[in-house]
Amino acid sequence: MPVIGALLKKLIEFSDTFVNEGSPAEAQEKVLRALLEKAKDTAFGQHYQFEGILASPSVKEAFAATVPFHNYDKMHSEWWHQVLAGETDITWPGKPHYFALSSGTTSHSKHIPVTDEMLASIRTSAIRQIMSLSEFNLPPSFFEKQIMMLGSSTHLKEKEDHKEGEISGISASNIPFWFRSYYKPGIEISSIDDWDTRIEQIAQHAKEWDIGSLSGIPAWIELMLKRVIEYHKVDTIHDIWPNLMVYASGGVALGPYKSSLDKLFGRPMIYTDTYLASEGFLAFQPRPDTESMRPVFDNGIYFEFVPFEENIIQEDGGLDPSAKAIPIEEVQEGIDYVLLISTVAGAWRYMIGDTVRFTDKSRYEFIISGRTKFFLNAVGCQLSVNQMEQGIQELNQHFSMDITEFTVAEVRRDGQFIHQWYVGANTVIDNEQIAAYLDHTLCEINKNYAVARSRALKDVKVTVIPTQLFHDWNAATKKLGGQTKVPRVMKEQQFNEWEEFVKSHSEEVTNAMTSSGDR
Repeated sequence: MPVIGALLKKLIEFSDTFVNEGSPAEAQEKVLRALLEKAKDTAFGQHYQFEGILASPSVKEAFAATVPFHNYDKMHSEWWHQVLAGETDITWPGKPHYFALSSGTTSHSKHIPVTDEMLASIRTSAIRQIMSLSEFNLPPSFFEKQIMMLGSSTHLKEKEDHKEGEISGISASNIPFWFRSYYKPGIEISSIDDWDTRIEQIAQHAKEWDIGSLSGIPAWIELMLKRVIEYHKVDTIHDIWPNLMVYASGGVALGPYKSSLDKLFGRPMIYTDTYLASEGFLAFQPRPDTESMRPVFDNGIYFEFVPFEENIIQEDGGLDPSAKAIPIEEVQEGIDYVLLISTVAGAWRYMIGDTVRFTDKSRYEFIISGRTKFFLNAVGCQLSVNQMEQGIQELNQHFSMDITEFTVAEVRRDGQFIHQWYVGANTVIDNEQIAAYLDHTLCEINKNYAVARSRALKDVKVTVIPTQLFHDWNAATKKLGGQTKVPRVMKEQQFNEWEEFVKSHSEEVTNAMTSSGDR
């Protein structure tokens, strides 16, 4: 038994017993009070009378009654544009040293403040996640192995008084010195801007490292593993990294990627999920016998939850001001909630853009059930991304496919609404056959969708294209290697651009699918 690994494992187990945030409700009230106290003298705090909120009999109720909901556009146009211009004490004391860039699926790049307190919060949550591995019955030797963290470039853009980059790059560039010997591919390789060059460097150096765990968005991890395997002419990644045991996913739902990832591993892996957004490290999977995550309740982020109902999202992407937000102690299982956060980076009652659903109220564990902008609902079907991905997984199982990428839009054809899907696969299957099965599956999953199909939603179309086209789209739009990816749901203008892109590669599609059929 490795002595150092055994000591580290014992230390983690010992430390984990002392991480007790108390009841979530009490922890959250302490966080809210600390946020308000810290920011009461900022422009935002004075405008919304934080001192008065702190003096109220119920701070949570007074906060909800006084401070309005904010999405990014509202937060930026009213407050954060001043922070970006270098002004101090706007929504948080001082001014941030970093801004996280995130284009998401919007048409413009977001600049989200990242304060020193937020970097400390992210580090604390990351350490908590590592401590939670004591629940997974890993051998002591695992705790001596290196961690492959595949994020965006750590080469940040220098501005007059701050730096800009993706949140994964900002976090990696601030890794503590004591952790750098464990962190791979290391700062030098991670600072390479060009994705292909960075992956090539990882492939070349892969045999020098003893990787025990992986961390990153599934699509990036899959591409990286394929290149390492190809470069070294081996069968699986375990031929290169025999001690690899854990993959900590994040960024998108892992489910659609599992079958294709499993083929790259030489033996079963432990999969865990994380919720690291540009706005903070919000939650992680705390134990092995669940796929849900638990928010970190005592670490600089205050959570609120708005029941997701029809017409709650306004045309500008914001929430209906009359919607009621509830604190953690009032959530119920099985309900989709729009997630709001207030943070040590100066976000206040901020729509992060996700919906969550609690699967275990006693443990306060949830799953990400969808995106507020990614519900198909023009004809009342209320179809969430979570349900779409469930339908795709059913397709994979029924047709023995490996669909990991897809996009869909509600479009008008001859004056009527249809759902037009594009799915990435390297298997030849009849489009109409897939569409019929997917349609039937979604009717079973979602009763509102079934009703819509009998009325306003007139048809469902599916076009199978090579998975590589999704990666090519990312590269063509300069998104690969950043926080963004082909959106699961596209609006009309973006979908038109997507279809033009696919048509421009029609010869490649035909050749790829024909050669696949020949095999």
